[in-house]
Amino acid sequence: MFKDENAKIRNAVLKAVEGVNDETLNRKPSADEWSPMQILDHLQLMETMIARSLAKQLASGKYEKAVKKPIQLTVSRVVKVDAPHHVVPSAEFIPLEDMKKRLEASRALLHKVYDGAAAEALEGKSMPHPVFGKVPLIQWFPFIGLHEKRHLKQLKKTLEKLETAKVE
Repeated sequence: MFKDENAKIRNAVLKAVEGVNDETLNRKPSADEWSPMQILDHLQLMETMIARSLAKQLASGKYEKAVKKPIQLTVSRVVKVDAPHHVVPSAEFIPLEDMKKRLEASRALLHKVYDGAAAEALEGKSMPHPVFGKVPLIQWFPFIGLHEKRHLKQLKKTLEKLETAKVE
């Protein structure tokens, strides 16, 4: 079940930032990289945007079936994908406690959409993805977890860079 897997990945994300102060979490390792907080912000923005898009597709009368896509490839960071402008994180200083609330809210919205959806609609409707093309709605729920897993690697590397910079 995607909820358990997504919860495991989210817990790993939160564990990675546990005990790290807000100043460090909001610091960028370089001008062209995201801070750890921006990575978390991107995750909640993506989850919220996808949940809202799924709700919209589910509410529409339009059925457009699609073949399942190899969404597990999302985890690989070999292929660089620029974040769509509406899910690019802000540069504002965000305390971790505030971000945890945003992450909880985006996850609650995703679960609400899934729990209210008919199985035939999840299988029979699709939504476009910038890399995979039309993806069946049912695959978007595990995609969220895979997307977070992808960024968990980035988050850990970013925290390492910041820790190394602090030591030097």
